[in-house]
Amino acid sequence: MSGKATSLDVAELAGVSRSAVSRVFTPGASVSKKTAEKVRRAADTLGYRPNVLARGLLTGRSRLIGLVVAYLDNHFYPEVLERLSNALQAQGYHVLVFMASQSDDSLDTVTTEILDYQVDGLILASVSMSSDITERCRAMGVPVVLFNRRQGEAGERAVVSDNFEGARMIAHHFADCGHRRVGHIAGWPDASTQADREAGFRKGLEEVGLTLSAREVGNFQQEAAQNAARRMFDRPDHPDSVFVANDYMAFAVMEVLRGELGLRVPQDVAVAGFDDVASAAWRSFDLTTVRQDADAMVRLTVDTLMSAIDGNDARSAIPALPVELVVRGSTRA
Repeated sequence: MSGKATSLDVAELAGVSRSAVSRVFTPGASVSKKTAEKVRRAADTLGYRPNVLARGLLTGRSRLIGLVVAYLDNHFYPEVLERLSNALQAQGYHVLVFMASQSDDSLDTVTTEILDYQVDGLILASVSMSSDITERCRAMGVPVVLFNRRQGEAGERAVVSDNFEGARMIAHHFADCGHRRVGHIAGWPDASTQADREAGFRKGLEEVGLTLSAREVGNFQQEAAQNAARRMFDRPDHPDSVFVANDYMAFAVMEVLRGELGLRVPQDVAVAGFDDVASAAWRSFDLTTVRQDADAMVRLTVDTLMSAIDGNDARSAIPALPVELVVRGSTRA
């Protein structure tokens, strides 16, 4: 035969109906093992592959999920991106990944491009939606799940860890280590993760009778975190401990403390981060941090999105996932 094989060609060779061929190549469809084997053998013989785009036009489902991320420098997000992609592929979906900055204009442009692909759902990883995009997604019937970020809007689908409690635990840990001059290097001020972590840290300090002695902003960026560390510690009355709002910035802070300012960690300054990325356990960092359960966050994100796509969306508030304090050598017990 010449030309591309069709599903009818496969059905005739396998001795089954055309609808049976369609079910074999439709994720989640019911088909017997014997029929599936015959159809796949016939498809391999003919070199047949189903036309996913054409099927999407017929079913109204593209089997595509849009995933928007703001940055990949933070090691937490490449790890999460891989896990999200694998989990969605296991559900029969493919992922379109787009990069956006923290600005509303950038996110609106990127999200508009994604919606042009007729995606079945959208995941926003540490970026927020403008009201215009929220309304457009709602009008198109495209469910959205926020990952590691809240917007505080009624009915939003947002999967986050308990950032407040995690930072609160760090404050208590600093007090248990005997620290009294405590600093904080904050992330991007408009991020809910930053707001929750700082609020929890301040609450924890209050509970142990302490207050912040110094505060700088690192915006979740390496260079900004380094400059924040220089401002905070290049003076004789610097803090004896610092909570940095994520591990990525904490690594940059530790490099400045050791490499430029000649300070020892933890003897001169105790350092704690948040996320527990894989490199936090490296001997060069040995960072005390708060562990986010990335696997649990991914599972909950995918389950929430699949329920919304299937129309089984309760839209009830999603509780924050528990976190764990991981004590390592950057703080002294």
